[in-house]
Amino acid sequence: MNTDSEQPRVVVIGGGIVGLCVAWHLAKRGMRPLVLDARQPHAASSGNAGAISHGSVAPLAMPGVLRQVPKMMMDPAGALHIPLRYWLKAAPWLLRFVASARTAQVEAAANALGSLFFGTLDRHKEILLAEGATDLIREAGQMYLYRDDAQMAKDAASLELRRRHGLRMEVLDRAALAALEPAVSPAYTRAIYLPDHGSCVNPARLTEVVASGIRRQGGEVREAEVRAIRTEGRRVAAVVTDDGDIPADQVVLAAGAWSARLLAPLGIKVPLETQRGYHVMLPDAGVTPGRVLSPADRKVFISPMEEGLRVAGSVEIAGLDAPPNEARAQLLLGDLRAVFPDARTEGGKTWMGHRPCLPDSVPVLGPLRDWQGIWCAFGHGHLGLTGSAPTGALLGAAIAGERPNFDFAPFRAERF
Repeated sequence: MNTDSEQPRVVVIGGGIVGLCVAWHLAKRGMRPLVLDARQPHAASSGNAGAISHGSVAPLAMPGVLRQVPKMMMDPAGALHIPLRYWLKAAPWLLRFVASARTAQVEAAANALGSLFFGTLDRHKEILLAEGATDLIREAGQMYLYRDDAQMAKDAASLELRRRHGLRMEVLDRAALAALEPAVSPAYTRAIYLPDHGSCVNPARLTEVVASGIRRQGGEVREAEVRAIRTEGRRVAAVVTDDGDIPADQVVLAAGAWSARLLAPLGIKVPLETQRGYHVMLPDAGVTPGRVLSPADRKVFISPMEEGLRVAGSVEIAGLDAPPNEARAQLLLGDLRAVFPDARTEGGKTWMGHRPCLPDSVPVLGPLRDWQGIWCAFGHGHLGLTGSAPTGALLGAAIAGERPNFDFAPFRAERF
């Protein structure tokens, strides 16, 4: 075995759940990774909906999306919001997004996501079992709610795509829905129940547990603002931070929505956009669903958690630098009341975070083609929690030279 001085120095840029899972698997292999956590005020890991959804292989850009986007954009209370000042800047990304909705590209994206998400729940439990924190996972399934058959039919293409990739689902009528979730408004008469899906009851505690596991296995998590990746020739040499340069033999770029800014000086342009999401955390809503619920007409997630009830959702394309829009967060309370009319909404705390989204919904994973020692692990979009543990397992094995049985080609940064 190599001594510490002979071991390659692996630096993981990004202390969100994806970067932490990669580092955990590196630490498990004795590689002593250093994680640089910028503690961005709006990083996505702590505020997500908690859903762990291995069957979510349908990309956001599905056939027919072009007809829906203008209507959503023009509705100030709609699920998609782009401020007027940002329309011009968002246009190139939106054009790529619409172009990704072609049938062949949708199938390719679903195949890629299916390969990444295979065994997702088991990958999460692998980490949590080792850390003595399996109580963070709830295995009670998830449920999509519909007002009627016509509304469910609008999701037919997405549901069929998921079914073809092995997702087990049950169609429920009102009686079966009410048997599982009696407090749901009678306006919802149909549901799709996904019994094999799970959720995390406290995403913030999850990141703390994984970070603790990295330290336990000899790694380090340090606060630092990363300014650049320094190279010599065509290979990585160091990570430039606000506290000086850190020499590195291998670098994992897992900085979420900020990742493209660090790749650009290397001549690699990735169409990464932040889809700003919001949540409201209610300490005493008076209702406790047994699982994550998602009303199809509202496009939000209602998640029971350790600290209360979380309502999470909304897509706001407004860039990395604009302050949170409190009005977007408050709209979530109306979404909650549509499902639970008697829910109490007092005392709620709001939050906004940046989801790193690519137009084809496929993250960037694996080594850069033209730069030795630089690995990517970003762009998981709305499925960062779902994809974090399998990404960690795959990248950890690959960086350690184990050659995992996985094709990184569909995920390469150079595909753009």
